[in-house]
Amino acid sequence: MEFREHTTLGRTGLEVSRLGIGSYGVPDYSIEKAYHGYGVNFFYWGAMRRSGMKQALRKLVKSERDKLVIALQSFDRTGPLLTLFLNRGLRSLGTDYTDVLILGAHNKVPSERVLSAALKARELGKIRFIALSSHNRELVGEMVKRDDLPIDIYMIRYNAAHRGAELDIFPHLPGENRPGIIAFTATRWGQLVNAKKMPPGERPMAPADCYRFVLSHPKVDMSMTGPKTAHEMTDALMTLDTKPMSDGELERARTIGDYVYSKGKRK
Repeated sequence: MEFREHTTLGRTGLEVSRLGIGSYGVPDYSIEKAYHGYGVNFFYWGAMRRSGMKQALRKLVKSERDKLVIALQSFDRTGPLLTLFLNRGLRSLGTDYTDVLILGAHNKVPSERVLSAALKARELGKIRFIALSSHNRELVGEMVKRDDLPIDIYMIRYNAAHRGAELDIFPHLPGENRPGIIAFTATRWGQLVNAKKMPPGERPMAPADCYRFVLSHPKVDMSMTGPKTAHEMTDALMTLDTKPMSDGELERARTIGDYVYSKGKRK
């Protein structure tokens, strides 16, 4: 199966592209090209609300809203500010609702105030599904086992150098009605594509291979991208014309990942 084919984002039922685009400065025309030319339909307008994505989405929602999956993020820990942030984001993009509200950077279970605010927004039709992003793998591994939390999607760090999710999260996902899994930092902050970070005699991974590694795991629905330029967007989109890695390719990626992890400062 090529990665151009859309997949179902866990129990949400949302049909999504295997790559999602974050708002990190990529120009509006590149975003529109990704949608019309490659079928990318997941757009994450997070903490860094760049004008390129805003302009692109304001155009697209006028005729393509039912085909788009838009995600807004909130780092609020109080509840009321979550609602304020959400309403402001919806007005900016010219849409009445967001498909996904991401509760950002939670390394413990969100408070009742935050969950209540998110649930209220869902009742009002302003959001469809609730996601949570976290760097705490053990926390996510426990949360995915629970059926009393309204979290439909988890956003986690996973790449060739950071493979802890293979032990701490993926084995704990339920076989049926599982939450969606979105991975971020596929390039490990650019280190996996940096020739200076490679083992002796080894060439760096291509950006597309970083995303291929992530998407080759059957428990990962989507990999986020954070392109800042049209060139970086093109590099990422090349992933969609490929297939899952072979055993040999996976072994090479893990070897590089282990070396980068052992030498890196950010572990």
